[in-house]
Amino acid sequence: MSNISAYFDNGATTKISDRALEAMLPFLREQYGNPSSIYTLGREAAKAISRAREQVALALNCEPGEIFFTGSGSEANNWILKSYGNIIMSEFEHHAVLHAVKSDSNITLLPVYDKGFVKVADLKAAITPETELVSVMFANNEIGTIQPIAEIGAACKEWREKGVLFHTDAVQAVGSVPIDVKAMNIDMLSLSAHKFHGPKGVGALYVRKAVQKSLSSFIQGGAQESGKRAGTENVAGIVGLGAALEEAVAGIDAKNAALLAKRERICSAVLALPKVRLNGDLQSRLAGNLNFSFAGIEGEALLLLLDMGGIAASSGSACTSGSLDPSHVLLALGLPHEIAHGSLRITMSRYTTDEEVDLLLAKLPLIVERLRTMSPIWNN
Repeated sequence: MSNISAYFDNGATTKISDRALEAMLPFLREQYGNPSSIYTLGREAAKAISRAREQVALALNCEPGEIFFTGSGSEANNWILKSYGNIIMSEFEHHAVLHAVKSDSNITLLPVYDKGFVKVADLKAAITPETELVSVMFANNEIGTIQPIAEIGAACKEWREKGVLFHTDAVQAVGSVPIDVKAMNIDMLSLSAHKFHGPKGVGALYVRKAVQKSLSSFIQGGAQESGKRAGTENVAGIVGLGAALEEAVAGIDAKNAALLAKRERICSAVLALPKVRLNGDLQSRLAGNLNFSFAGIEGEALLLLLDMGGIAASSGSACTSGSLDPSHVLLALGLPHEIAHGSLRITMSRYTTDEEVDLLLAKLPLIVERLRTMSPIWNN
């Protein structure tokens, strides 16, 4: 059994909601037909996938035929980045974007400055007639900053006739901020169910209908997903994604209001400690995200002592948790290595309670003080 009493790593994954789980169960037990089969059991599965496609389309303001289901947000990102060359992206994209480009692609990296924002002026200066794709994440997975997506989309639209497309990795943003792909001039968007209380192992990719011909087929061997991604669909996972997303977008405003109150409590208390830096902008960021750097402390030690106290948090992206290198996101902000190493990411969800916040605020200052008394860097 887990010893966790307070969970603050919702940026890595969220617990599945009751509604999503209940929607999935019939397709794991009774309605287990293959969606490609023509008998009733198969047709029921196919209808469930169609319903989920409609739920995702409604959440993003697009057409159901513009939604492709994938195995994860990383897969959706890889699908896009391997379909195009001559790409412009920010220097602190998720590694599922940074590492997914084709070997022969020409890549331009945009700076994000000390607060973690792409400047639209930099993007406009970087676009050329040879540019095929601009990929800028909607909200950063470590520091939570929300990019000026509508302005970026508008800048890309000016070059649309020249073949410039705009993709956004919205894995952290979907279900947490309102998204309208039409109004924001987004051509392609990646999302992942387990970030908004859906199941792991299922994601989706929005691709504007007018540009689908330019999208490469990702998996060969079947007609699933309009012939672009072969393989029998994860029906239960797709159903869970649709149910979780419908639930998440229906309550964004109320959820964010509650999260902002908790975030303000945590931020005020932590910044009252000596030599603590808030990474990213406090205003234009996800409501449930905080990222701090503590001078004189190693992030791994901080996480281990929090874990011993029943608190789960992280120092950055869960996808790079095995790396001893400092976060590329924090380095992109201009932080020195020794400060970037001492980071703590706190990410909340609608299930985060005031009692969990109380526990964090009771234990974190004591742990910071304990680690600093043992730190030669702090003592010097």
